[in-house]
Amino acid sequence: MATPVLDKVEKDSAASPYITVTFRIRRFNPEVSDAAVWEDFQIEIDPKERVLDGLHKIKWDLDGTLTFRRSCAHGICGSDAMRINGKNRLACKTLIKDINPEKPITIEAIKGLTVMKDLVVDMEPFFQAYRDVMPFLVTKGNEPTRERLQSAEDRERFDDTTKCILCAACTSSCPVFWNDGQYFGPAAIVNAHRFIFDSRDEAGEQRLEILNDKDGVWRCRTTFNCTDACPRGIEVTKAIAEVKKALITRRF
Repeated sequence: MATPVLDKVEKDSAASPYITVTFRIRRFNPEVSDAAVWEDFQIEIDPKERVLDGLHKIKWDLDGTLTFRRSCAHGICGSDAMRINGKNRLACKTLIKDINPEKPITIEAIKGLTVMKDLVVDMEPFFQAYRDVMPFLVTKGNEPTRERLQSAEDRERFDDTTKCILCAACTSSCPVFWNDGQYFGPAAIVNAHRFIFDSRDEAGEQRLEILNDKDGVWRCRTTFNCTDACPRGIEVTKAIAEVKKALITRRF
């Protein structure tokens, strides 16, 4: 007859939510080698936890040199975009149970941007393209004495593209951007769209001319990778098509 203590231990073991998961991470340290290598880490984790939680366990308990970006950890800041099982995702929004934890979970830096170390890439080209499209409200005349009013219908015109969190998941999933880093990329066009179609803004024509450049909106090949990769559900390809249409018709 089993003792009460053993019964409790067996019960607790059976009720444990933890499983063993292998994280296969593409490591790169320019101070050690010019080549990237894959490294496996095995951790015990609740499958309802997120990939970011797994990365934390590895960094805090197994290898403190593992390098990655993260900030809010709630899908708002966009800092922890990375390729997880070959698809761009936010590590803080991706649950272990949703990506087949029975097989190794592959994690690598997003493509198209220079890897600085492990999962960290140089975001400067991405943010330069963002700055180039003038992502701010432009108006003329004197400062108003009251807020600039806008109808609900006018606001709805660009509502979808206000959701961008600049995670670069869309841009770094684009084959054109992979092959030619000079392309503005989906994220920059999405943020230009947000102001081009804002009824309060007066620089729509200027932004359209910027995007009419050889590295602008016409480079898009409509593969829908960007829309599939967006963690905020923005219809990126649709926004790009609307900017193309505005360039042709000059109506926005």
